Amino acid sequence: MASLSKAGAALGALREELVGAVFAPGDPGYDEARAVFSALVDPRPAVIAQCADEADVVRAVRFARELDLRIAVRGGGHGLAGAAPTAGALVVDLRRMHEVTVDPAAEAARVGGGATMGRLERATRPHGLAVTGLPASAVGVAGFVLGGGTGLLDRAFGLAVDNLIGVELVTADAERVHANPDENPELFWALHGGGGNFGIATALTLELHELPEFSATLLLHLPEFGREVVRAFREIIESGPDRVSGAVICPTEDRPQYGALLTYAGGRAELRKLAEPLLALPHEAELTGAEALRPLDCPPGLRAHWSAECPTGLPDALVEAFCARAQAVPVPGGSRHTLRPLGGAVATGPAQYPVAYRNAPWLVHPFARWADPADDERALAWVRDARADVRPWGTGAVCLGLVGDEGPERVTAGLGAGNLLRLEKVKRTYDPDNVFRCNHNIRPV
Repeated sequence: MASLSKAGAALGALREELVGAVFAPGDPGYDEARAVFSALVDPRPAVIAQCADEADVVRAVRFARELDLRIAVRGGGHGLAGAAPTAGALVVDLRRMHEVTVDPAAEAARVGGGATMGRLERATRPHGLAVTGLPASAVGVAGFVLGGGTGLLDRAFGLAVDNLIGVELVTADAERVHANPDENPELFWALHGGGGNFGIATALTLELHELPEFSATLLLHLPEFGREVVRAFREIIESGPDRVSGAVICPTEDRPQYGALLTYAGGRAELRKLAEPLLALPHEAELTGAEALRPLDCPPGLRAHWSAECPTGLPDALVEAFCARAQAVPVPGGSRHTLRPLGGAVATGPAQYPVAYRNAPWLVHPFARWADPADDERALAWVRDARADVRPWGTGAVCLGLVGDEGPERVTAGLGAGNLLRLEKVKRTYDPDNVFRCNHNIRPV
């Protein structure tokens, strides 16, 4: 760590040089700049550099290296562990770099490192194009894509990371690097699931898909029909086309109802025909369009913890376990148990990338949110127990974008043990000092 005088001089220079804004403890705006999605974590970074462009990112990395500071990267700031504003680190905050440029002819989009899913969706929709991803508008695109996240169009178009065409990166040496299939191909491979281990992604280029119509319906069922709802949802997914996806969510809002969400890359009439097994069950309400997707978008500010497991299938015994755990949510009013389908174009996508959960047909996602610190242990235990419910049928793989710091074994489970040595070699090439370690860390070898 540098001396106080050197640190003070370097901070002053950074304030002068950065086009964006710089915040340190005690500065007006510091607490607002460091706030993250979950109030369960309250980190106090040494410095926050809100970068306005790629040159700002280069300046920030040079500042951190001069003072021997760890570097944490904030795209959308939706990460579970709050790692973006890590205590004592320099945070490179990319949220001002949120431009999205769509090239309709090429069916591609260049997405700034701080762009959110909501901004990307608003840019592509007028062109009848879409990128596979989450409907949760506040989620950062870069973290979601590079971490191998899963969304509602994956079964039709593949994982978002499978649609990655190129990455613009600032490395630990403050060098600007491009990665694509022809330029730095080994780095490009590693970025397909390896997250922020190799540098700061200032922009991504993503392939888009024609999507002239997208339909969604959410059926709300009373809890006594929960098991029938899950089995009917299973039937629709397993017998239906890859264009159908969705989730079972329980509870919904403050009500102990089962929400059966079906989404379809196509028209509403086709979706309603697919939904007939669910429509045949007693239901309290049906929501469509944007209203159907609303339960997936959670506002920040509450304490939160979540995780995921990927089972090999969805037998009736697992349906029973899922429903029992959903009914045992310890703090209603935001917590929910979610079941999501995989398969389709996820399973048939490029197998060479380090995305270990690709072949799992289902994903179970316990998500706890609560306000009172007194409920911390109950909420955390509920997530642990929900994971344990799935383990008898578990694949052993996990979607790293849906877990926090659960130990190195889970990082290996997310990347695939067979990929780890290759990833470690790429890490050694681009970040031999492990400067970028505030993440699901891959150590250089």
